[in-house]
Amino acid sequence: MRKTSVDIDDHLVQQVRMVLGTSSIKETIDSALREVLRVDARRQEIRALTKMDGMDLANKKVMEKAWRS
Repeated sequence: MRKTSVDIDDHLVQQVRMVLGTSSIKETIDSALREVLRVDARRQEIRALTKMDGMDLANKKVMEKAWRS
């Protein structure tokens, strides 16, 4: 972790703080960065599901096992 100095839009930080329910600027920024990573992970999962990347759903043997009673 490092300490840095940046200019931040106070109004924007306040809005994000209310959305995230955070109480400090540091907590707000950390939470916002984690949320960006979560959104990206969801996008990647959706992309993989849409393209069926890494899915065995076209594999007859796999699907036969999936529908066993």
